Amino acid sequence: MTSEHLTLGIVQCALGGSREENVARVEGLVREAAGQGARLVVTPELLEGPYFCREEKDAFFEWARPAEGNATLERFRALAKELGVVLPFSFFERAGNAYYNTLAMIDADGALLGTYRKSHIPDGPGYEEKFYFRPGDTGFRVFATKAGAVGGAVCWDQWFPECARALALGGADVLLYPTAIGSEPANPSLDTRDRWRRAMVGHAVSNVIPVAAANRIGEEDGQLFYGSSFVAGPDGAFLAEMGREETGIRVVTLDLAAIRRERASWGFFRDRRPDLYGSLMTADGRL
Repeated sequence: MTSEHLTLGIVQCALGGSREENVARVEGLVREAAGQGARLVVTPELLEGPYFCREEKDAFFEWARPAEGNATLERFRALAKELGVVLPFSFFERAGNAYYNTLAMIDADGALLGTYRKSHIPDGPGYEEKFYFRPGDTGFRVFATKAGAVGGAVCWDQWFPECARALALGGADVLLYPTAIGSEPANPSLDTRDRWRRAMVGHAVSNVIPVAAANRIGEEDGQLFYGSSFVAGPDGAFLAEMGREETGIRVVTLDLAAIRRERASWGFFRDRRPDLYGSLMTADGRL
């Protein structure tokens, strides 16, 4: 039997400062994770600035940048090459007159393998993303990185089992979710932390695949982000987790070959019945 190990890191921190402050803070934590052996490091969603989607304000469109010539993307490409780490980067993308919530997948040699544009766009108090972002047009993407086959999605995508299953069917070894989630301004008594985690643990169990989520922390104009970043193993157990207010990293090592064998042995993909799932291809469930 073969052994194929991946050492995975997650980053959690406050991101309410300037672009330079935020990027420098994340870079320092990526370096720390790489120093502990991480070869793939997951960072939070839209890390360059505060979570601007709290409100609909046209001035924030000025924060968007094209992928080509993006200074932060180039900085992270250089960092990935220097450290030899795969480094997904979530940013506000401008493509002509279209705007997307985009994940760039940077390989361990600094190469840009491509981008994934967030498919599911939320719209609710405190999370007004439909004002800013078009639904992604890339489809779900699995990237062949030097650390393994990586299925990358973004925040609200993590609530949808179809997304996780599509990435697993695409051959992903691990699912990654850069995230920005916290309090609900319209319902301060609602704490979604536990159900947020449970949804992704379900993806890990039903696809027999590791799942990693990296969230921000801190208060941003009355919205409190609750951190609680984690890595769940293919059995749903937490291999690493962070607190609600903790700044830092966690690093875990995964035996990808053993997980692939386990996935095959459970039979979930053997026993699937795509011929019966036609209703999933419709909006209202009718065939």
